[in-house]
Amino acid sequence: MSMKVIVPVKRVVDANVKVRVKPDNTGVDLNNVKMAVNPFCEIAIEEAVRLKEAGSAEEVIAVAVGTSACQEQLRTCLALGADRAILVETDQDAQPLGIAQALAAIQEKESADLVIFGKQSIDGDNSQTGQMFAALTGMPQATFASEVKIADGGAEVTREVDGGLQTIKVNLPAVVTTDLRLNEPRYASLPNIMKAKKKPLDTFTPDELGVDLTPTVEVLSVEPPAERKAGIKVETVEELVDKLKNEAKVIA
Repeated sequence: MSMKVIVPVKRVVDANVKVRVKPDNTGVDLNNVKMAVNPFCEIAIEEAVRLKEAGSAEEVIAVAVGTSACQEQLRTCLALGADRAILVETDQDAQPLGIAQALAAIQEKESADLVIFGKQSIDGDNSQTGQMFAALTGMPQATFASEVKIADGGAEVTREVDGGLQTIKVNLPAVVTTDLRLNEPRYASLPNIMKAKKKPLDTFTPDELGVDLTPTVEVLSVEPPAERKAGIKVETVEELVDKLKNEAKVIA
């Protein structure tokens, strides 16, 4: 079975970078910070490419909503195996609902059979966009997928739930959000990076799609986590037990 797969991707601070909060606590300082494809979105791209390699998918389209700088991450997705890319370009702070609305407009144009999201982004940690997109489009959804199989006009998805696994089947077209253990993304080879420069990347504005990306949530402040106190060394097990009992009070 051949089908079209859309993979929404997000530009985020590289997972290996230690983020810094702005002095006025209005957000994260992005000056001179390395940016990358959101790790969960990389997993989604990898799964879509694997479906194509297995003959289940015919075309993989990477889609981003954000500034023109997102072209860098879209080119990375093209190097990883996506066939073409779409950027909904905006300088506004794109939030989950607005992104979902923009993606729903793209879906209306593309009529993809499967839309694979990363389950969350490592910056906002909202885990909302995939679910909102499914609600806006009326498509069935299978979230937190650790295995995806395409057969008989549907997707059989194994989901990670509290205390175990749950396997469900959804009819296509459908929405899937990826969990960490779905796969291990590949690295882009130099030849594929060069080929990605020639692959098509289309750009739309929110106005062209009839979408309003005005933020609906206001961030009041951003604060770094509290610093951990330095640990101490104890000489004996008895001293450790005494401190756990009388100072930490974690044992009776």
